[in-house]
Amino acid sequence: MTQSAYQPARWQRYWDKKSRGYDREMGMWDRVLFGNSRQWACSQASGHTFEVAIGTGLNLSFYPPEVRLTGIDLSDAMLEIARGRAANQGRAADLSQGNAHSLAFEDESFDTVVCTFGLCAIPDLDTALDEMVRVLRPGGQLILVDHVRSTSAIARGVQRLLELVTMPLGGEHFMRRPHDDVKVRGLRIEQVQRFKLGLVERLVARKAGEPSA
Repeated sequence: MTQSAYQPARWQRYWDKKSRGYDREMGMWDRVLFGNSRQWACSQASGHTFEVAIGTGLNLSFYPPEVRLTGIDLSDAMLEIARGRAANQGRAADLSQGNAHSLAFEDESFDTVVCTFGLCAIPDLDTALDEMVRVLRPGGQLILVDHVRSTSAIARGVQRLLELVTMPLGGEHFMRRPHDDVKVRGLRIEQVQRFKLGLVERLVARKAGEPSA
């Protein structure tokens, strides 16, 4: 899918509206399905860290204090909440509006790139991953958590039905598995965990090369 095909202004309006109840909805899914995945992901970040689709900043409190944090989101309304949360926590963070398909950063800008529960709703997965890898420094780590295509045939059938509604409504995919797409880009998979019938996957991958001193 090309960037022009998915009408970014429409999705921005959708997520602006979604921001009002986002924390409540995600809090429920964290309890029921995702568990400690936010803590798991963010606690492993180091150096200059870039979070794609930072949303309302639900991950902010889980980053180590020494991490230098930059984040983007398509939704200005989400970012307004995230900035307020960062201020309340005393967390310095450079948060700006941006599109995961075309990141406004130089090549090899970040030591860690994080995306939790965002790739499922980014229209062009391949372009987004290419951009994440591009801005990651040699030896840097890519940390992803998302709901993915289940290992259960019955659950996959339900996911296919859900996509008939969620993809036209909010662009949300249930049949993706970013692990496979990360692997073909030459990153070394260092950690991978799946649970809840394989519905949730979290991984850490390392870009080839040596980190700069």
